[in-house]
Amino acid sequence: MGRQPRRDLVAGLTVAVVALPLALGFGVSSGLGAAAGLATAIVAGALAALLGGSNLQVSGPTGAMTVVLVPIVHRFGPGGVLTVGLIAGVLLVVLALARAGRYVRYVPAPVVEGFTAGIAAVIFLQQVPAALGVPAPEGEKVAAVAWQAVTEFAANPRWTAAMLALGVAAVMLVGARWKPGVPFSLLAVAAVTAAAAVTHLDVARIGQLPKTLPAPSLQFLDPAAVPMLLTSAIAVAALAALESLLSATVADGMTVGQRHDPDRELFGQGVANLVTPLFGGVPATAAIARTAVNVRSGAGSRLAALTHAVVLAAIMLAAAPLVAYIPLAALAGVLLATAIRMIEVGSLLALARSTRSDAVLMVLTAAATLALDLVAAVGIGLVLAAFLAVRKIARAATLEQVPLDVADHHAEEAALLAEHIVAYRFDGPLFFAAAHRFLLELTEVADVRVIILRMSRISAIDGTGASVLRDAIERLEHRGIAVYLSGVRSEHERALAAIGVLDRLRSQGRLFAYTPEAILAARSLLHRTGVITADPALKAA
Repeated sequence: MGRQPRRDLVAGLTVAVVALPLALGFGVSSGLGAAAGLATAIVAGALAALLGGSNLQVSGPTGAMTVVLVPIVHRFGPGGVLTVGLIAGVLLVVLALARAGRYVRYVPAPVVEGFTAGIAAVIFLQQVPAALGVPAPEGEKVAAVAWQAVTEFAANPRWTAAMLALGVAAVMLVGARWKPGVPFSLLAVAAVTAAAAVTHLDVARIGQLPKTLPAPSLQFLDPAAVPMLLTSAIAVAALAALESLLSATVADGMTVGQRHDPDRELFGQGVANLVTPLFGGVPATAAIARTAVNVRSGAGSRLAALTHAVVLAAIMLAAAPLVAYIPLAALAGVLLATAIRMIEVGSLLALARSTRSDAVLMVLTAAATLALDLVAAVGIGLVLAAFLAVRKIARAATLEQVPLDVADHHAEEAALLAEHIVAYRFDGPLFFAAAHRFLLELTEVADVRVIILRMSRISAIDGTGASVLRDAIERLEHRGIAVYLSGVRSEHERALAAIGVLDRLRSQGRLFAYTPEAILAARSLLHRTGVITADPALKAA
């Protein structure tokens, strides 16, 4: 399956060790329990490894997906989450067949960084109740829930859970700087679990896990609830597509010679999300952190990700009774450290310093992620990014008066021509965002007899730009100013012909391929109208 199967097997084992506490933690955090997280890592991890579009991706439950699932659990219960996963799987397969994977490359970096920072903040706040050892308060706004948990803890402190969570988080954060290759998350959780068992600490634990995956079943599916769950399923599918394709892009950047197929990746994630709910698993996506561990461990083929799923299945079979004793506070510590490590301070600062618009875009996306939901945050980020991009392009487009090329005329006639003819050159796109500014500039031209519009440097014309150009020409002609066009590119003729500009100017002999031809025609017009005479020294009254 790979050229270096031994390295892939070792990488898969390493990822499984890192993924175990994360799978358990995200399962608990989602509201469906540790068993659901482990089932997701096994089933989705195996299917996405076999069918996905990347040789290096590792899939399973993720913090970003957990953020979306918690409100669904509150509204519709565990069955609603499984149904949402099933529908999301169908949507992902449809996106793959529609070849929509290529469009994720257009998501700007500030949106991705703000999105990631917002997710990290939400994951951190979600773990506050478990880390403090208090029952999770009711509510969907994570900031309010976390604050209520802090208030309850302050009224009745339970330091055992808090110390366990902080200890695990500290070991992970310090250990990652000291020896990044060592799975300190598993070591810390194992140490805390052993200490809690020996000292009989009074803390909440995971509880009994099944030793095998349950038989596949569709009993959770309620067809009558599907319409109510469709919006949530769209959000889950959008997040799965976004996170998986971004993760695949990150994996490509960490290696040489590896390139993912975005549409096949969507298909693999779709099938994984179709099947995982049948085994009681939550919606899955590719995990950037686990994928990075996989790449750094030397993985070169799909065998590594598949090995990760097989190892987790073996742990479920052999060590389920031991896993049951893990304190929930220890898993909260794992996720607290994971949330902190998700924030790349260097990348955030670099983007914040690059341009003011990038900084605003990043901050607003992060704030929307925290205050609203992930899909809405990405939507807001993309709309704002598009607005800023259009604004920047519109500002870059220019309308500039340029000197006439009259080198082949006598000095006196050249002066007369320059007095009565003005040439303007468009640079950049003539589209809706800049067109009206051009209209104002053109129609404020001082009285002259001829205006030549040089069109060869226009990069694009849309319907609005063409309509505004027509309006400008008509306003100028109403003032008695003749308008000539030169250098219209073939790809722009359709937009101009659609509104009748080209046919009319062509019939009037005012459309030219080159500017010197337009100048000669304008000179001829001035002679015919008596503005200048055969004696170039004379001026018309």
